[in-house]
Amino acid sequence: MENENPSAFEHLSDLDLETLNNILPWKCFTRDSLGRVLGKQAWNGKRSVEQEIPDPRIIKLHHLVGLNKKSILEVGCFEGVHTIGLSKFSSEVYAVDVRIENVVKTLGRSAAYGVFPKVFTLNLDDQIQVELVPEVDVLHHVGVLYHLYDPVNHLKSILPKVKEALLLDTHYATPEMANQTNISGLNYFEYKEFGYKDVFSGINPTSKWLLLDDIKETLKNHGFLNFFTIKNEHERNGPRVSLVASKKEFLI
Repeated sequence: MENENPSAFEHLSDLDLETLNNILPWKCFTRDSLGRVLGKQAWNGKRSVEQEIPDPRIIKLHHLVGLNKKSILEVGCFEGVHTIGLSKFSSEVYAVDVRIENVVKTLGRSAAYGVFPKVFTLNLDDQIQVELVPEVDVLHHVGVLYHLYDPVNHLKSILPKVKEALLLDTHYATPEMANQTNISGLNYFEYKEFGYKDVFSGINPTSKWLLLDDIKETLKNHGFLNFFTIKNEHERNGPRVSLVASKKEFLI
């Protein structure tokens, strides 16, 4: 894989690693080949296992569309685990997050691994801000859509920025759950969020979960006609799907 530097983490001294672990409020962790930990678990039962780099969903995305030398935008970078995984395939990775501490943690973890993505803060519910993101070949959109107050307009704003393909991982509403209708005429389920201080929540009081069929129809309306479902199952908080959508035929 391109841009892989497996020794970069190992070059950190134990003191540097201890310092890095203590100066930031980590909520997940990774390990180097020596077994040393970078980061911390959120709490018992939440991000309490080592995070994989690259994540299996990124590997599947690469097999389906090919990530080498392509520009990639990651929304909701959290603490940089997926950012590093994407950077193993491409040197042109943009990563955004609404929380400044996540931007700092992503920069810190990425530097420890010897990769240097472009990382900046961005509120994905602010359409003016979304318009400022660059056009890219591939969009990595994991764990974000179901935390947004206005996911419909978000998709309409960001999808025109994507030239080839995307990985979307999100909760969605079933027809039985979707008991409200937005101004676009789409049904949704209103979900309670816990605000900026809860790093696993959206920043608004509530978010909207869309129907899976409406999500797919929105993708099709923007030219993403080919779909591959990685996983679709009912989790503790509700149904969740992980899928790849592409404007071109898949490689496999």
